Amino acid sequence: MIWRRFLAAVAAVACLAGAGPAAAQGPSPEPVRIGLYLPMTGAAAAMGQMVWEGVQIAHRLQPRILNREVRLILTDTKSDRIEAANAVSRLIEKDKVHALIGEVISSDTLAGVPIAERARIPNITPTATNPLVTQGRQFAFRACFVDDLQGKVAARYAYEHLKARRAALLIDQAQDYCVGLGNYFAQEFKRLGGEIVAQSFIQTGDQDFTAQLSGFRASQPDLLYAPNYYAENALLAKQMQGLGMRLPILTGDGAQVPELLSIGGPAVEGMAFTAHFHRQGIRTELGRRFLQAYEATYKKDLDAFAALGGECYVLVAQAMEKAGSTAGERVAQALAATRDFPGITGSLTMGPDHNPLKEVVIIRVENGRFAYQTTIQP
Repeated sequence: MIWRRFLAAVAAVACLAGAGPAAAQGPSPEPVRIGLYLPMTGAAAAMGQMVWEGVQIAHRLQPRILNREVRLILTDTKSDRIEAANAVSRLIEKDKVHALIGEVISSDTLAGVPIAERARIPNITPTATNPLVTQGRQFAFRACFVDDLQGKVAARYAYEHLKARRAALLIDQAQDYCVGLGNYFAQEFKRLGGEIVAQSFIQTGDQDFTAQLSGFRASQPDLLYAPNYYAENALLAKQMQGLGMRLPILTGDGAQVPELLSIGGPAVEGMAFTAHFHRQGIRTELGRRFLQAYEATYKKDLDAFAALGGECYVLVAQAMEKAGSTAGERVAQALAATRDFPGITGSLTMGPDHNPLKEVVIIRVENGRFAYQTTIQP
């Protein structure tokens, strides 16, 4: 309903704007400036580019907020923490943005949100799932679920649906996201009655995992939990295949990127994910309209990163409309008060520490595509 009212209001004002010469002669209102700090190059570029696509579609669906033009200002973080911090400073100080969307990686987002917090500028991340991103902050928000929820749901899925009892963990220790997911999974899996029989670590950019995989053999796990990003997981799956290891792989949302399929090929068949979204699970009017617009524009399936990018934009838009202002404090208050918002990825309520209360989707690679499996309630 909020989204319909937005579009109706935009249409009505557009009609009035052309009604007579007096309206045309008035000064144009200051545009609403939304800054984006995203990895358009570097290791996480695929994720940043998908988020940017989603934001542009949402902007096309609602190009005005508070009857003002919306200007998107994109800055490339180059998948780097220092660049992320510099980008936020530049967007706030030079571009005078009213709100921020970014980053996609937890560690890079953690470099940016303290700067936005000090400037009292609302910052909403589409995909940074580390709880520390928003914990105890007034102006930091997210459109995705958090690592503790994702890790616990992954453990439940492994134990209850895959019937795993002996899990091995392979974790990228260079990424806060990966470490957090591994810890939450292990805690919940053991609570359910499972056993962590082996654990090893990698670093972002590593190419050879044969030593770690060979070390897992003696422990005889019946599941590998590898909560890492897509490039490392694709190579991991190929090397497991080369070693003749037939072990189910379960991972997190950071691996659900088309490049996983192109890099991993047949080796990633059967890999399962905890995810934020699948196009087959859309249940809202806004989600259906967004899906249609996205796929008509880009000629490819709508993915989770694009959907969450669009979600960030519509959440900021509805908060500004609700607040009747672009002032940071008022927009943050409106974001925090979001309840049962029928967004792109489903119904969303902003919970404690600005963490959305929402469902978790399970996806599996089948026949070279991301196939919807089930939805698990938090």
